Amino acid sequence: MVDTFRPRYQQARPIGPERCDMAMSSSGEPTSTWTFLTHHARVLLEIARDPQARLRDIATRIGITERAVQGIVSDLHQEGYLSRDKIGRRNHYTLNLERSFRYPTEANLPIRLLIDIFTQHDLSDDETPAARHASASTAPIDSPEHRPSAATSHGPF
Repeated sequence: MVDTFRPRYQQARPIGPERCDMAMSSSGEPTSTWTFLTHHARVLLEIARDPQARLRDIATRIGITERAVQGIVSDLHQEGYLSRDKIGRRNHYTLNLERSFRYPTEANLPIRLLIDIFTQHDLSDDETPAARHASASTAPIDSPEHRPSAATSHGPF
């Protein structure tokens, strides 16, 4: 039961297998299911792959709620990592790939590096990373050079 009188960070967290960051091993022991990428990074990557993606679709792809994606997109927009333009009833997102990471030890590195690392598998067999880098310096993120082919499947990382 949630304690409504204390701030959220002070509320008791469930202990045991019902915690969201724990899973059960085949022997019944709890195991951690943490990942290297935050939800913010995953949302950013999905927008890089499809700048016109609906929040609902992003949520489905990475396994979080639509409301959580909405909050993350708002965070990314407020911090200057993306901008959004309304086109008809849909949003079109443009990433600021030169914006730096937030953590002090990576603050001198642009997020373009993260996008490049995790979109490498989206490249066709005849396209090399060097060729992609050359086109990325002049092509906007929503250009065909940055879009995955329709046949490519994108599961969560």
